[in-house]
Amino acid sequence: MSDDLMDLSPEEGIERYLRHCEPSVRDSTMRNAKTRLRFFEEWCELRDIENLNHLTGRDLADFVAWRRSDIAALTLQKQLSTIREALRYWADIEGVDDGLAEKVHAPELPDGAESRDVHIGADRAHRILDYLHEYRYASRDHVVFLILWKTAMRRSALRSLDVDDLRPDDNALVLEHRIDEGTRLKNGEDGERWVYLGPNNYQVIDDYLDNPDRYERTDDHGREPLITSMHGRPTGDTIYKWVNKLTRPCVIGGCPHDADPSDPSTCEALGTGATLSKCPSSRSPHGIRRGSITYHLNSNVSPEIVSGRCDVSLEVLYEHYDVRTNQEKMAVRKKQLEQI
Repeated sequence: MSDDLMDLSPEEGIERYLRHCEPSVRDSTMRNAKTRLRFFEEWCELRDIENLNHLTGRDLADFVAWRRSDIAALTLQKQLSTIREALRYWADIEGVDDGLAEKVHAPELPDGAESRDVHIGADRAHRILDYLHEYRYASRDHVVFLILWKTAMRRSALRSLDVDDLRPDDNALVLEHRIDEGTRLKNGEDGERWVYLGPNNYQVIDDYLDNPDRYERTDDHGREPLITSMHGRPTGDTIYKWVNKLTRPCVIGGCPHDADPSDPSTCEALGTGATLSKCPSSRSPHGIRRGSITYHLNSNVSPEIVSGRCDVSLEVLYEHYDVRTNQEKMAVRKKQLEQI
């Protein structure tokens, strides 16, 4: 705990945060924040936490575990987003240590936890890739979005990649379950696989390694992460925020929601302290995964190949990831029938 912190009780901290937010958010947002923070205050009472100065990352992990037993994973992610914003505000007023908000880790969503409608369409994904290729070639954002869209891998798989997992002779990536070394795959060893990228996509990753803006880092296990932040291997929550930011429509064009990019007060996803996921058009890594799987299927890739490439069972694929319209499904069948 920093010596510069000033005493702040949970009750006062929550009151100050809500008072800070009230002028700039909708009534519905305030109601949600009050509800979510009420649970945090209740937990503080149960744990006899009377001063937020003493909060640690381990405490926050305990809070996540406490809430996780009562609510769905998607609801928990939304609640933790509010907790992070409150922690950032409390850090600004010297009530908690800087960086504590980044220690709130949400569990990865199970397959199908999000609505089937929450996905990114192929046209929009390709516009984002075209923009990144032209204006931010071989940047971290370019590589993150490229890998997620082209392979439909989960964010836990993306963050697990090391530089040593590149296979230049095959233009491929290797995914391994290394839970004892700080990274894991959702389906454990059953999720281990080689993922083909192709020469053009692989070249972007190769050029990213030579990008002077890339952070050269080694983690606590002596591994060199492929995707890096200033602090090393990114957390799943950090990747979530990167993708939310990249998929806001104002990044590559105008806003379809009548917000003014020059005036952050018109949009909850703009400006200092904004919540990027509050943009109605922003998408999560899971939304990219769903859109990518659908694009693979629409491109006449067999469901069996998609299943192996994307580490998803056929049952889950059809139930939760295949968002094609009936007309699109017919068009795929038509292509196959015309070959007979």
